[in-house]
Amino acid sequence: MYSNFKNIFHLTILILFSNLIGCNSKNISLDATSSSAPPNVNLSGLWQLKQDQVSSHLFLKNSSSKEFNTYEFKDLSRKQNSLANSLIRLFFETGELLKITQTEFSLFISYDRSIVEEYSFGENRLILVGPIQARRVSGWKSDYFVVETLDESGALLSEKWHIQNSDMNLVRDIRITIGKTEIYRNKQSFEIAKN
Repeated sequence: MYSNFKNIFHLTILILFSNLIGCNSKNISLDATSSSAPPNVNLSGLWQLKQDQVSSHLFLKNSSSKEFNTYEFKDLSRKQNSLANSLIRLFFETGELLKITQTEFSLFISYDRSIVEEYSFGENRLILVGPIQARRVSGWKSDYFVVETLDESGALLSEKWHIQNSDMNLVRDIRITIGKTEIYRNKQSFEIAKN
């Protein structure tokens, strides 16, 4: 009898603790962004990943990459590690050739002519990939186009896009964090594609 009570007590504590962790990760808020593009900033164009960046790109795209898929982050629990290595990746697109079309209200990004993502300026919406859902905000902060995606586990994918070198280069800063722990950071540089 004492053994049953002890098991029920431990189970109750485990359930309460799990709920606290789940509630904490869902209380992360996403920052609002501007719904209008700054004057004279246009990301439109056909952009090629710079040659010195290709290895980084393949690292991101390769689903068997040991570093991204199976790396155990010391500050994260086993559950958070498995989530970091699976769910947030569903919302992360990349490619070597990007075609970007900027309109008055939206940005369309075609990744390697196979996947097209639409981002409305100032959006704050729920997005779905199969049964997996996440909250996404996108829009402008100064001259940066910002996309933040928060999945159900509390993993946050942050992307900042901006133009450099007199409109000759497109830079994409990427960060993935869980809570206050940054688990991934990369910078991709693109140049105008040569036909």
